[in-house]
Formats: sequence, structure tokens, C-alpha cells
Amino acid sequence: MASVNLRPEDVVALRHSVGGVVLEPGSEGYEAECATYNLTCGLRPAVVVGASSEPDVRTAVRFAARHGLPVAVKSAAHQMVSSAEGGLLITTGRMRRISVDAQEHTVRVEAGVRWSDVLPRTAEFGLAPIVGSAPNVGVVGYTLGGGQSPLLGRMLGYAADHVRWLNVVSADGELRRVTPQSEPDLFWALLGGKGNFGVVTEIEFEVFPVTRFYGGGIYFPGEHLAQVLEAWRAWLPTVGEEMTSSIGIQRLPDIPVLPEPLRGAFVIHLRIGYLGSAADGAELIAPLRAAAPVLIDLVGEKPFTAIGEVHLDPVDPMPYFDRSVCLEEFSEKTAQAFVELTGPQSGCTLANVEIRVLGGAFDREPAVPNAVPSRGLPYVVFAFAVGAPDQEETLRADLARVMDGLAPWAAERNMVNFLSPDEATDIEGMRAVYGAERFDRLAAVKKRYDPANVFRFNHNITPA
Repeated sequence: MASVNLRPEDVVALRHSVGGVVLEPGSEGYEAECATYNLTCGLRPAVVVGASSEPDVRTAVRFAARHGLPVAVKSAAHQMVSSAEGGLLITTGRMRRISVDAQEHTVRVEAGVRWSDVLPRTAEFGLAPIVGSAPNVGVVGYTLGGGQSPLLGRMLGYAADHVRWLNVVSADGELRRVTPQSEPDLFWALLGGKGNFGVVTEIEFEVFPVTRFYGGGIYFPGEHLAQVLEAWRAWLPTVGEEMTSSIGIQRLPDIPVLPEPLRGAFVIHLRIGYLGSAADGAELIAPLRAAAPVLIDLVGEKPFTAIGEVHLDPVDPMPYFDRSVCLEEFSEKTAQAFVELTGPQSGCTLANVEIRVLGGAFDREPAVPNAVPSRGLPYVVFAFAVGAPDQEETLRADLARVMDGLAPWAAERNMVNFLSPDEATDIEGMRAVYGAERFDRLAAVKKRYDPANVFRFNHNITPA
């Protein structure tokens, strides 16, 4: 294992050369520094550098190169792919600087910033970022994987489409200001390539004059899945790009934080995000409200900062197993398959199986193209099962049954931010996710900027 190359004096020298912390297995603070959102995806690096600045990141990468260590990067840790065993982990949680330029409609953030940090800052100026369903995720990781918003995406595209520049520490330890003009190939590859090309230490992106929305969730009893799905399927073609929607088929835990009708219940969670007026929104979703008896209706006028209320994604870390797939269509037969696989008679145990509608600006190439591979795919399905490692075999089997049951409608390409540690684990899998032409271009950029594949604890693009 690579860690045998590290002598105690090497680690001491590293500790004296950075402003942040340097931790080894067994040392106080190591477990907390390595903590992840998915408790089944533990991190066990040979050494951790808790970076406090760009110079710390450069020092860490150069140290790793000198000692032959591969490098992993962690911000909010919502998508960890590997345990990083024998490698060096850079954590960015101490790098939290945010700068809003209200005149230019841009925001600049460091690598440890989460969307929940950005939202109140941009709201002061009546501006909104292209944030996803879970404001607790890191800005940089979300954006490098594309960044799909449940509110602004169908009108404005992916978060990656609105990046101005990125500061990147590449595998050689150099700090680069990457723009479409300075290094067009690297700029293209970073946005969609998800951490394969270096450590992004700072990023600047556009924000938009949006202050409110009409939206939230409506919960229906799970036994009405067939009619809710059919009503939703018929409704989708009737709405424009200012309307975004998704459905979660949920088996909720019996916990006090949930209101009584949802506690331990099997429910359908219909999500709505609408940028028009509340009156127009209410009129538009009237057919959905009438589709089945309603348990709880949380749709209404909200400030943009309440975007997390559309999906109500879990905030606290938990152990889970997940799978994802993009669908080419959502036909009557697809809806029937969903009912058979996840409905009241299915025996399904998954905590959540959700189908999100894409389309609109998600399909359009941005002014400056990037490597996001999911354009043109109309739907993405994400499913997860919650449980401890001793339940792994059963939970994975249930995941496989549901996701494999959707195979007749599945696309080869997929959304990078939804990939689980078990998906796209080899070159052929990654080629399928990106499509052959895009993957080959990414592999060529990888060969130029990371020929030794230092950044490989990820859904890995191998050097050409």
C-alpha cells in the first residue's frame, strides 16, 4: 500500500508546511475529518490535509506527487466513490470565503462553501444561484458534476453552464486560473468531468434576478400511485420551462421529526417548482391536486432561499445504497412498470425512488460548451435503500430489481452527480455514461493534465 512510503518525519514536515491540519489514522480528529454523508462509504486515507488556503492545497498535491500518493478531495462528502485507502485526502471545509458582485450578477466561492452558505448572501441582492434539491451539498462538487436545479434548470440549464472561471491545482501542483480563453480544453473537461483533472479551489459563476417561487410538495397515500403517475404523465407536456416537477415514491421512517400522517408511511411525494405567479401555479397544478386524496399539501408562495422545501432531502448522514438511470421516455408502459416495481403490491423496501423531469434548457448547449453528458435525456431516476451493512445484500437486490426493471427505457448515458460507488466502475462503464466521443476527448485532456492518474478516487476518467 502506498502509505508505507510515508515516514513519520515526512508527515511532520508536511504539518509544518501548511496552515490547516494534517492527520493520520488513529490521531485525534481523523475520523471527524474523514466523515461522509453516506455512512456506508467510509474514508481511510493514509494522511489527511485539512486545507485552509490555496497554498495548502498546492503543498498537499506536491507532497502526494513526491511520495507517489493518489489524491482524493472532500467538501460536503455527498458523493464519495472510494475509501481513498493508501492515498492523501484533501478536505476543503475550512475554505469558506464567499464574494457576491451584485452589479455583475456573479458569485465567487472557495472550495468548502455549501449552497446553504450562498443562498442568504445572494438573497440580500435579490439574486439566485442554480442550486440543487439539497442546499447542504458543496457548490464545487455539485457544479463539476453538472448541477441540476429543481427550479431554475429547465429555464437556464445546468449550473456548469454558467461558470466564468475556476482556480485549479493540477496534478503537478501548479495553480491555474482556467477560463474558456486561457485553457479551453481543461475548462470544457472540468465542467462535467467531476474532479478528475485537479483540485478546484475557487470558482466564479453567474446568478440570476429571482427572489421567490411557487412550489413545495404534495403527499398522497401510496396506494394511489397508479392514478397519480398517470395524471402527472398526462400533465407534463402541458407545462412550460418555468415549471419543474418530480415524483418520489417513498417509504418513510417512523421518526418523530415527521408529521403524523407521514410517520412510517408509504407515500407519493409530488414536487413542484414554478417561477410564475402563485395564482397561475395553482391553476396549473389543479389537475394534480385532484388526482388522489391529499395527505399534506405544502405547495405555496416561498422565498427562493426555501428551495430545499421542494424535495425535503434528508440532511443528516445515514447509511444507504443507491442506483441511478436516465430514461429515454416515460410512457404509459413505463408508468405501469413503476407501479409494478414500487407500488403497493410490489414488496419494494426502498426508502425513495424518484423520477425527475429534465428537458428545456437541460437539452441546450450553453454559450461555452462543457462535458456534461446528460443533455437530451428527458428523465433521471434515482433510488436509494437505507440500512446498515448487514442488510446490504437484501437492499442491493431490491435496488437491482427496481432499476433493472426499468431497463427497457434506460439510456446508456447518465447524470454524473447521481452515480453511485457501484456504477461506472471501469473504462467501459465510464464510456457509456459520457458517450464514446465525449469520453475520448476527456481521456485526452486527462492525459495532458493528469498523466499519472493522481486524481483517481472518483468515477475515473483514465488518461488516454
